[in-house]
Amino acid sequence: MGCYRHRLSLPHHIGIGGGQSSPRQPSQGRPLPAPMRPTTVGRNMEPEEAISIIEHVEDIFFKGSNPICQPCFPTSQLTNAVVKFESGMSYLYSEEGPNPSNENSVLLHYIQVHRDDFVLNVKLQLFHHIAKEPAYHQLDTIEQLWYANLFDLRNDFGIWGVEFRIQSTTKSPRDTDLRIEAVLKMFENKIHEMTNEEFKSNVKALIDAKLEKHKNLWRESAFYWEEITNGTLKFDRREAEIAILGEVTQQEFIDYFDEYIKVGSPRKKTLSVRIYGKQHLYEYKSEKSKPLELGTVRIEDILSFRKSQPHYGGSFKGFSDMKL
Repeated sequence: MGCYRHRLSLPHHIGIGGGQSSPRQPSQGRPLPAPMRPTTVGRNMEPEEAISIIEHVEDIFFKGSNPICQPCFPTSQLTNAVVKFESGMSYLYSEEGPNPSNENSVLLHYIQVHRDDFVLNVKLQLFHHIAKEPAYHQLDTIEQLWYANLFDLRNDFGIWGVEFRIQSTTKSPRDTDLRIEAVLKMFENKIHEMTNEEFKSNVKALIDAKLEKHKNLWRESAFYWEEITNGTLKFDRREAEIAILGEVTQQEFIDYFDEYIKVGSPRKKTLSVRIYGKQHLYEYKSEKSKPLELGTVRIEDILSFRKSQPHYGGSFKGFSDMKL
């Protein structure tokens, strides 16, 4: 017998209500009173037609004398657990690459910042917007550090952060990690020296980017569907963030950077995943033998680490990489 988990509903972008309702909490051991599955309709149709389609699907699955599906028990619900790193701590996982003949090493440098919040989101987006070109110029053009690279925002079921992903044969992952820290320190000087005119220019550029229309129906649908897969269901995200961006001051942005991103901040939370290729195996053995710096935790076993750590509370009702 099938098991439908999320309430069928429709997002704001087709004008017929949206978000997730909060169903009555069932007692332990009793099935949930209604199916719960967010749904988006992205075709050229009227709201009434979209509602009719969803109601027809509901009738097939849940109504009649012998329904195909029944509501789940609370203990059978799937959730997405996101590890909550401790403020002021750095986490390190390192290992040899799976292919012993591959010369490339890879680093993932991730800074976990905060739960989904429009005010905090726009400040993180502004940091990424201002920092991405200087970071690329310094690490790629000047230092020629990497073979392949990515510096981007990251959203894991409503938990926001930024990440560097760098593949290199010239530098070990540990050395690359140190260079990223140096770039962040360099950027700290940049934002403190930035004029108010430069700050406003960057804010306007980010607003203009958000005001751009979706290039096609596929991209528009993907934008709304991401709200469902992340479980955030904020379908008016762009409009809300544009309004908030216009109110952010330069000092608020600096305070945000100093609190969440700045090297050495007591609230900063960092994860480094270092994969050592053939060129850097000596550095790998050296790293494993050295004592860790104060405030750093080495992850030896990923699954054991996940089980031992606190997780962000709340209900993550996305559909990607779901965990029991």
